[in-house]
Amino acid sequence: MDRQRLERALDDEFGGTESERRAVSRAARDLVDSGRPSEDRGQGLTVTGVIGHLEDAPDGSSLVERWNWWMGALDAAYGGYDYFTVRFVEDDEATGLRR
Repeated sequence: MDRQRLERALDDEFGGTESERRAVSRAARDLVDSGRPSEDRGQGLTVTGVIGHLEDAPDGSSLVERWNWWMGALDAAYGGYDYFTVRFVEDDEATGLRR
């Protein structure tokens, strides 16, 4: 999965800050590299698929909340997905970490 393409799609669909999009796309790439989606669900992740799953999150959720909601659903179904949640995002102004 192309991280830059995913970041653009995340921006188009959900907005968020550049740092949030970067954190989510990094987590998505790590998830793809782990092979878990293919093993557990029988199909790899695509940009379109990620966007579709994030659209299912509760209305009003931030980008990171959407990603973590989906990882929680996968964790409940298969186990082992908590590792891919986004726990912090570097602040866009590089003044520290935001939780």
